[in-house]
Amino acid sequence: MNFFVSKLVNWLPALDRRIWILMAGRLLSQTGTGFVLFYAPIFFVNQVGLSAAAVGIGIGSESVSGVFGRILGGSFADSPQWGRRKTLLLSAAISALADVVLAVSYDFPTFLMGNLLMGLGIGLYWPATEAVVADLAPWEQRNEAYALTRLADSLGLGLGVVVGGWLIATTGAYRALFVIDGISFVAFFGIIYAAIVETLNQHHAERKMLQGWKTALNDQPLLIYVGVNIFFTTYLAFVNSALPLYFTNYISFQADGKGFNPTQISALFSWYVALAALCQLPIARFLNRFSRSQALIVSALFWSVGFILIWVTGTTPTNHLVWASLGLGVMAIATDAYTPSASSLVVGLAPEALRGVYLSINSLCWAVGYFIGPTIGGWAMDQTGEIANGFWIIAASSVGIAITVLRYLDRILHPRSVQ
Repeated sequence: MNFFVSKLVNWLPALDRRIWILMAGRLLSQTGTGFVLFYAPIFFVNQVGLSAAAVGIGIGSESVSGVFGRILGGSFADSPQWGRRKTLLLSAAISALADVVLAVSYDFPTFLMGNLLMGLGIGLYWPATEAVVADLAPWEQRNEAYALTRLADSLGLGLGVVVGGWLIATTGAYRALFVIDGISFVAFFGIIYAAIVETLNQHHAERKMLQGWKTALNDQPLLIYVGVNIFFTTYLAFVNSALPLYFTNYISFQADGKGFNPTQISALFSWYVALAALCQLPIARFLNRFSRSQALIVSALFWSVGFILIWVTGTTPTNHLVWASLGLGVMAIATDAYTPSASSLVVGLAPEALRGVYLSINSLCWAVGYFIGPTIGGWAMDQTGEIANGFWIIAASSVGIAITVLRYLDRILHPRSVQ
């Protein structure tokens, strides 16, 4: 036993202790998120009675407040008055409040308010937490550091999905999931407050917020990256919003015409999250031999294959669980190739004093993608089976645009030696 523990310790990178503490906090927070992430659309459509389009708009509205939160989060994270730590504490407090609102939501206005608050909290969170990792990890460890923090996210999501699915299957208490998610944010607040000191370098801090945004918005490679990154974040949003509804309402193979039940959906997404967790660090190490933009091309190819497999799941007469598992497995690899490479690319472009702003722009792509994804996906899942099935073929075809832009970006970045 000691031999295997020793091998594991030697295999893991020697990161700053504070990164491991942050990972523990993120794992706890994402466990709560896993409770609600895949089940909220099903609950508000099938039990509260909102339409799939309304739920898509509600979930997508997180991106509206998320844009504001990300702009503030990036500026706060670079500000000597706020810094990374205070921004993370504010994020956790607002996210916990959002879960309180969602837990008591019975109509669209309160559902919308809860999502707007959650978007604000998440918007504040991402630039600050990504900047902490960049502050503490040297260049040669940065890709693996981001991979490990994403691994903590994946493990937390996996645990939340499994336990959340079990809770729904045994009690049907969907609202309890939001309560548990809120408790996880309170616990995350406590970990940051007690164990994470400020990592912002006060000597290099940007004291003129608007000047930092002006610099970033005139960075041509960054702006090209933003255009293609919205594709990736939209793809991730499809998995979280449209795919659960597709599996529930359009995989008609049972005698009653219904698709996968909550237990089967829980198992499928648990497989997705577990595989992403297992493969995260090995894939990050493998992709270190490529430039970051080339690694994103690899991710795009896997997304295309994954969408095609989901289309097969809905159109084949047999083996639906097998095809769904294959599709989600390929998407897990696509996610692993995307997340650390994207963050590392942006940090490589950013001046040290503007890491928060640059990572805020990176996070804004998530806000845009998570508005586009649930909105378009929700509309498609409200249509006929033919449109819902064809939606995945269109998604797969869009990957060609992303790859074309990434190849152009790689040609621009190569002389800059951004690796």
